[in-house]
Amino acid sequence: MLCAAHGIAAADADSDESRNELAPVVVSSTRMPILVENEPLHVEAVPTEEIEENLTEAPGNLSALFRELPGVYAQSSAPALGGASMQLRGMPDRDTLVLMDGLPLLKGEPPAFGALQTPPLDLSQVEVIKGAASALYGASALSGVINVVSRLPDSESSVLANVNSRGGRDLSAFLAQKGAGRWSGTVTAAADSQSREDTNGDGWADLPYYRRYALRPRVWWNAGQDDSLFLTAGLVNEDRSGGTVPNATVPDGLPFPEALHTSRLDLGAVSHWVLDNRQVLTGRYSLSSTNQDSTFGVQHVASTLSVFYGEEAFSGTSAAHHWVFGAAFEHDGLSAPTLPGVGYGYNVPAVFAQDEYAALPYLTFAGSARVDVQNAYGSFFSPRLSALLRQQGSPWSLRASIGQGFSAPTPFVDEVESTSLAALLPLRALTAERATTASVDAKWADEGWDVNVSVFTSEIRHPLEAIPAPDDKLQLINGSGPRRAPGAELLIGYTEGPLEAIASWSYLNATETPAQGLPHDVPLVPRNTASLDGILESEKRGRIGLELEYTGRQALEDDPYRNEAPGYFEINALAEIQFGEVGVFLNALNLTDVRQTHYGPLIRPTPGPGGDPITDVWAPLDGRTFNVGVRAEL
Repeated sequence: MLCAAHGIAAADADSDESRNELAPVVVSSTRMPILVENEPLHVEAVPTEEIEENLTEAPGNLSALFRELPGVYAQSSAPALGGASMQLRGMPDRDTLVLMDGLPLLKGEPPAFGALQTPPLDLSQVEVIKGAASALYGASALSGVINVVSRLPDSESSVLANVNSRGGRDLSAFLAQKGAGRWSGTVTAAADSQSREDTNGDGWADLPYYRRYALRPRVWWNAGQDDSLFLTAGLVNEDRSGGTVPNATVPDGLPFPEALHTSRLDLGAVSHWVLDNRQVLTGRYSLSSTNQDSTFGVQHVASTLSVFYGEEAFSGTSAAHHWVFGAAFEHDGLSAPTLPGVGYGYNVPAVFAQDEYAALPYLTFAGSARVDVQNAYGSFFSPRLSALLRQQGSPWSLRASIGQGFSAPTPFVDEVESTSLAALLPLRALTAERATTASVDAKWADEGWDVNVSVFTSEIRHPLEAIPAPDDKLQLINGSGPRRAPGAELLIGYTEGPLEAIASWSYLNATETPAQGLPHDVPLVPRNTASLDGILESEKRGRIGLELEYTGRQALEDDPYRNEAPGYFEINALAEIQFGEVGVFLNALNLTDVRQTHYGPLIRPTPGPGGDPITDVWAPLDGRTFNVGVRAEL
């Protein structure tokens, strides 16, 4: 119910006993496991307590976990099929790298049906780095990094069942076994479904049908206190269908079906070996394959996304330095046999180095650099510098960071995700995107209060854009001017006994200069977002909470009904009653019944770019929803 940054605040304060009751938050997304309070690079972490409070709102995906984090916005992409993706500080969602236990298991998958579709029951922590992180992870981290960390085998097993008033059903289980010897493991299984719903009677499915099964076993082997091996595998099978409902048509008098079948397999391994002088050799390897069959009107496309990643990193500590250097190789490929010129195959060897230097007791510097040799677009140097000013025992801390990154072109821009790969002309004469981001973050925490203020800016050069082409086609090109997104964030948290409260606000002035036109606001990026949340919680009795959320005005593009989307408020009420190890929850979501179709039609009078029959989605389509369920620890 409350965002993770407040959990960070609790771990980052030295002077308040009530906050020190929470376990220290250790983050690993910066490559060197470290207390978040000592990390020069600004990292926000959603700890276990906050995940448990939020997972009852959306048991089948991660959307509720990020709702109150300023600068993190869940954008509706591929709306006809219920797709959603994560946008960090106004940067493109396709350039956000999502890791699972430090592995790029979801890399290469279209953003609309990747990270946010992960059930949160088995997660212990989520880490967010905003801004270019190519110095850490290469091309896919141009906008930032989200690392979801799984629960360990010594966690309690649990199950969760949920239904909602819009025909949604979720069932998930997390089973953990701490072995008596060196081996231990966990298994997560989930089944989620949603019935097709036309909430306003216009003949279009505002909520698509979907049915998804997911299975993920994880295994740990520990030779001693330090040496370890982690293995994981994932299986996902999903069907989605939307578009016009039976006996309905779009304005041309014909039905318009949309459907997507996805099957994914991934494998991953992380090894950790302690050498002499406490130096560590860490290996990370992953392989994933995603097969998709897509229907968009009369178009049908089959495609396969495949990603292999491998790296070895050597780390250690000497004097005031904590260093890492290593080498990596990545293959990222898209095969679409019926669409010549749309697929790609990227092979990228890389070397990287990182050093954190405690120059003074209150001043720490961190520097990272990476060189990637991309087979199609050449070599790229990505640096990042950060600094932390923090006196032990002081309630104040100050961070500053600047970094550069790059991203090789892929077809997964918003316009293509909303339509089909079949709408895209062959990729030609493209240039890799380059970005520079910078931020200054200040924090004060004392007497139950936690205040975080951030000022930041980003600029993407040669940004990808899709422009209309003849015959309802799209052409991918590089924009003529940069995409810029300066802004600011404010996060205020307060804890007093059973009461937790948090307020957040984010301001973004995201602009772009397209190849054909004048500078304008980036579509579907709210200028202002804010939230105010409160919760009363008792470990034995349960919790009750209230959330107020505001989404500000958004620029729209190619919308026949309006050029700007109005701002709107949503109110959520949440409650859970605890009966020993069993909790029963009831949530009332979007009590204000905000629906985009209250403001105007969703179906366009004539097809839009790429043949899209509906407008962009900038507000909820489902309206007021109630969900009830039960979760139990075994």
